[in-house]
Order: sequence, then C-alpha cells, then structure tokens
Amino acid sequence: MKQIAWHERTELLERALAGNGAFLVARDEAGRANPMTIGWGAVGRIWSIPTFTVLVRRSRYTHGCLLREESFTVSVPKNGDLAAALDFCGHNSGRDMDKAAACGITFRPGMRVATPVIDGCALYYECRIIVRKQLEEGDFSSPDVLKKYYDNDDHHMIVIGEIVAAYVDPDRTG
Repeated sequence: MKQIAWHERTELLERALAGNGAFLVARDEAGRANPMTIGWGAVGRIWSIPTFTVLVRRSRYTHGCLLREESFTVSVPKNGDLAAALDFCGHNSGRDMDKAAACGITFRPGMRVATPVIDGCALYYECRIIVRKQLEEGDFSSPDVLKKYYDNDDHHMIVIGEIVAAYVDPDRTG
C-alpha cells in the first residue's frame, strides 16, 4: 500500500460513487466488520480537518454500528471490480447475515483505526468519527429533496469522519 494525501486520487472515489459504489465498513456490537454499499459521500475539509462524510439511513444495520463505534473505513474498488459484492452488500443486511462471508470479500486490518478495510480495492480511507447528526424532516429547506429521497420517515444520519489515513494499492490504481 502507498500512503497518499487525503485529497489525492479522489477521481477514483467519484467514479465509484457514480458507478457501482464503494464500501463503507463499520463494526457491529460483536466486533464483526459489516460492509455496506454507498453511492453518496463527500471528501473535503471542515474546521481545517480533512473529512469524509457519509449518510446512512436510520433503518440500516450500519446506522447502529456507527452510533456505537469510533471509526469507519471506506474502501473504493477500481471501476468495475467487486461489482457483485457491491450489489450484494447494497441489497442485504448485516442484521440477517455475515455479508462479507456470504459474498466472499475479505478484510485487512486498518493502519490507523480498529475498523478493517476490504481487500482488493484501489483506494482506502480510514476515519475517526467526529460528528453524528440524525436528520429530521424539519432540517430540510428544500421540499424537492425531501419529496425525492424521503417519502417515509427513514431519514439519514450524517456521519463526519476525520480522515486519519488515505492510501492506494498501486497494483489497482494504474
């Protein structure tokens, strides 16, 4: 693995989020790594801190994991890689099964956080959680966003993580 600055190679993340997605990993109460597919996320700088922001719906198993844990990781496959695993993790719940075992993905330890990353990806972010904010209907000033994405009461929790490590697998980034 090759360490990089948090703002390098973000084109790999953008391509993944616009395509099959990326993996968000959080550990459950038993310490088991739970992968979830994300199609939304943002890398940036808040309070002069490099951050990765994710949104997770209240109904998702990962929501509870992120409330309990101090860290999460994001593993970004090279465009087209791990498509079946991304699809599986996006349509099944860790509440019901060990998704990693069911779809054949493996983990490698995080370099700076307790949460592991998914082996075989191109780009990795390790994050220490610094903010959790549960969105409610009254938080939205855009009725269009509320109508399009929240036709029920299953609002997202915004989780902001300080990026404490970013790295690539040179064999997968070209």
